Amino acid sequence: MPKLKTRSAAKKRLQVKKSGKVKHGKAYGKHLFTHAKTPAQKRRNRGTGHLRDMDAKKVIKEMFPYGAN
Repeated sequence: MPKLKTRSAAKKRLQVKKSGKVKHGKAYGKHLFTHAKTPAQKRRNRGTGHLRDMDAKKVIKEMFPYGAN
């Protein structure tokens, strides 16, 4: 059997941790901080987050055939 390929887009945007959680960057936080965003929105968009368990399970199954490395 040939090796299965990891989805390239997924490996650039998501990281599977050893605990089985999937780490991701927050959405809407890359630009336009000079206007149109409240301070609360700016604060919430900092850093990274983790997917919910049910979503993480789907992502690992579909996009990371070998799971956490």
